[in-house]
Amino acid sequence: MEFDAGDYVVHPSYGVGSILRLEEKRLAETEMRLYYVLAVENSTVWVPVNSTGAIGLRRVTPKQELEQYRRILKSKPTVLDRDHHKRRLEINERLKRGSFLALCEVTRDLTAHGWHKPLNDVDASMLHKVRDNLCREWAASEGVTVADVAREVDDLLHVAQEAYKA
Repeated sequence: MEFDAGDYVVHPSYGVGSILRLEEKRLAETEMRLYYVLAVENSTVWVPVNSTGAIGLRRVTPKQELEQYRRILKSKPTVLDRDHHKRRLEINERLKRGSFLALCEVTRDLTAHGWHKPLNDVDASMLHKVRDNLCREWAASEGVTVADVAREVDDLLHVAQEAYKA
C-alpha cells in the first residue's frame, strides 16, 4: 500500500498522523532506506518502507464506513474477564489487530465494564488512550473536531448503557 504526502494514516503505536514526505535516510542500518515521514501530534515519526509497503500503517477509516461503527458502539458489550491480568491480555490481543473496529469494541466493552463499578487505574488509563485514538481517527475521517466526536461517542455509549445495563 502506497501513501502520498498529505494522506492521513494510522500508526499502530502513535495513532493518527499525516504523511509529510517519502525520504531516503540512514537511521540504524548501515545502508540507506526509504521512509515515510509522518507528522503525529507534536512528533515526527519515520516509518520504514519495505517491499510490502509501510509496516503497520493503514489508511484512516473511510467516512462512509462510520455508520457501521456507530452501530458497534451502541451494540451489546462483550463481558470482559473479571481477573485484571486476563482482561488486560485479552484487550491487548484485540488491539494488536490495529483496526478501527478493535478501537470501537474495546471502547464499548471497557466503558461497559465500568458501569458496574469504577474502573481501576490501569483500565481507566487504557480506556482513555483507546478512546482518544478512536476519537482522533474518527475526527480525521469525518473532518470534524475531536470534541464533536467525543460528544457523539458519549451519546452512543449512553444509548448502549440504557439498552444493556443490568
